[in-house]
Amino acid sequence: MGAKGVLGLAGALIVVLVVLSSVYIIPETHRGVLLRFGELIETDIQAGIHFKVPVIDRVREFDVRLLTTDLPSRQYLTVEKKPLDVDSYIAWKIRDVDQFYRATGGDEFRASSLLLSRVDNGLRDEFGVRTMVEVVSGQRDELMTTLTERVNETSQKEFGIDVVDIRVKAIEFPGQVSSNVFRRMGTEREALAQEFRSRGNELAEGIRADADRQRTVTLAEAFSKAETIRGEGDAEAARIYADAYGSNSEFYTFYRSLEAYQNTFADKGDIMVIDTESDFLKYLKDPMGGR
Repeated sequence: MGAKGVLGLAGALIVVLVVLSSVYIIPETHRGVLLRFGELIETDIQAGIHFKVPVIDRVREFDVRLLTTDLPSRQYLTVEKKPLDVDSYIAWKIRDVDQFYRATGGDEFRASSLLLSRVDNGLRDEFGVRTMVEVVSGQRDELMTTLTERVNETSQKEFGIDVVDIRVKAIEFPGQVSSNVFRRMGTEREALAQEFRSRGNELAEGIRADADRQRTVTLAEAFSKAETIRGEGDAEAARIYADAYGSNSEFYTFYRSLEAYQNTFADKGDIMVIDTESDFLKYLKDPMGGR
């Protein structure tokens, strides 16, 4: 190959290199900015193929998908001055590439640090106006929603960032506080259990008293009904005896005497001293009653 051929090949290679260094591609998940000698000349470059001036132009790309940043565990005081160890995280994404680059220099680590500072201050303020119970359960969602709206408004204005969500992963009590809290919770649960037992005993006593009252009433009504029936039976028996006596007085006297003998001499060990001429013994002496 001659000198001209070598020069032609070198020229072609240089042209290819220049073309390749002039073309850049922004992925679908990113946006870019174009710098010339370090000065921002184009922002919010969309996904696709773009051109730049080789050597003097430089492209910076930023991920515009949802990003998450974990906050290191921090301790906050509630309104009762109770310390709580809190783990949380931030979900955020770049809203305005131009503003993001100007505020953070395009450094995601710096952006995370700025957000962490805002969230840390916000959590301290929100915990400081709520009780421990409200923070742990009662108003936890409300706290997160309020804080997210506050930080998001500031971040949009200052950093070009959308704060999508701020969420508390865990809330724990520091060592000695945990023991005291659990002890107090145990005492409260025991007091509540005792209250339930007292109410149960009170209800049980009421039920027993009502059952005893119903038993007494039922027995009284049954006794009254039994006495009524017994009285009616005695009256009926007396009527029958009277009818029998009226129809055959001698037989009635004999029958009643036999009943008297049966009741009197029921026990063989009994001893009775009585005049043999007594009317009581007349049917023993003479089955016809001395008639």
